[in-house]
Formats: sequence, C-alpha cells, structure tokens
Amino acid sequence: MNFADFEAEWEAALDMEDRYRALIAFGETLPAMEASLKTEATRVPGCSANVWVYPVADAGRLFFQADSDAAITKGIVAVVVALADGKRADDVLATDFEGAIERLGLRAQLSSNRTQGLPNMIARVRDAARRLAA
Repeated sequence: MNFADFEAEWEAALDMEDRYRALIAFGETLPAMEASLKTEATRVPGCSANVWVYPVADAGRLFFQADSDAAITKGIVAVVVALADGKRADDVLATDFEGAIERLGLRAQLSSNRTQGLPNMIARVRDAARRLAA
C-alpha cells in the first residue's frame, strides 16, 4: 500500500475509530526491520514511543526501513516514509510532508503525545536525502 492508497482509506473512514484502524493497518504494511538496525543511531529522538528510521540509497533513490514499538506511532512513521520511499533525493527534499500531514488532519486527530516526534521523523528522512544529494 502506498501513501495515496492510505489517504483514500483515511478519507473514506466513517469515524476516528476507523481512521485509527487504518493508521495501524498502514503501519503493519512496513516490512520487518532487522533488529540489528534498531540502534541509538537510527532511533528518532523526541518520540514518546521508540521509533527507528534507517535509510538505504540504491541507484540514486532512497528507501527506508522503519519501525516503532507502538502501533499508532508505527502508522505515523509509515506515513512519513511512504511519502519519500523510492524517490530521488531532490524529490524527497521537495516533498511537502507537513502539507500531507495537515491534509490528513493527523495533528488534530491524534493526541499531541502521539505526534510530538513527527517533525523529527520528517527531519530524519530529509537528512538522509541531503546526504544522498551531497
């Protein structure tokens, strides 16, 4: 499932409970992240739950392994990496993560505790793109 599929499912949800289910299900679509990659270096700071993001560059494109030990937070990081996965560095840097998050209304729909690390998740993805572009 890609971001567009998730966004359509989110918009079709009848209530917030359905949206939570969609967000959790989207997080479950993330490929399993190797335990050896879950280190302090890949851990995203500022999140209430543990979140890890590991970028991999392949043929000029960025791909991400990501995980969280909390289901809703895993869905949030899945949204962030889905917006960037498979793109070239310049395209990742041009991606309007904040606009997509705003369009979904994630910040308004979720507690501030659940979204407090969101800017750091986005920063981690952008930092990977900057390194690849350099």
